[in-house]
Amino acid sequence: MTVALENVLAKAGLRIDAADFLSLVEDAARRLAPPNPDPSSFFSEGQRAALTEAGLDLSPRRDDEPDSRAPSVAAHAVLAESALTVAEAARLLGVDPSRIRHKLADRRLTGWKDQGGWRLPSWQFGERGALPGLEVVLAAVPDDQPALVVAAFMNTAQADLEIGGRPVTPRQWLLAGGDPAPVAALAATLGTPF
Repeated sequence: MTVALENVLAKAGLRIDAADFLSLVEDAARRLAPPNPDPSSFFSEGQRAALTEAGLDLSPRRDDEPDSRAPSVAAHAVLAESALTVAEAARLLGVDPSRIRHKLADRRLTGWKDQGGWRLPSWQFGERGALPGLEVVLAAVPDDQPALVVAAFMNTAQADLEIGGRPVTPRQWLLAGGDPAPVAALAATLGTPF
């Protein structure tokens, strides 16, 4: 298993020891949700009745069903593994680490704190530093959006952002010098039902 995992990690371009990656997966699984939650416990009696009447199955996942958390757990592990430390981000941007912490406080960069300190998702950096227009986009992201949601948004092609007639990701749009305003407008809708 370890050799197979090391091969997958290498193919994906992830430079991490297999055991360390498995620790990230375990940590992400522990943080996301209990392994087999009872969906009905999240609703009041009236809500359960209405949802059941509408045809929804609120029973817990059976042991023979695949765990729906797996894709999110894997995405969390990859996000954590590819994130930069404050020192790494400072070297990339050519600034003192204290400037990175100031940028985090001012929402000019985004990240999260874990037991090892601040972690900054790598999607917000290009070869020459932070993405152009990043500050405009981050200012529009609702405060309640988790790092994984923002990372998925920034790396998913959007129909409203086209280069050469093809939809591109917000990250690609910004790297190509696109106006950050349309990305900010899309980012502002994160977490809102359509």
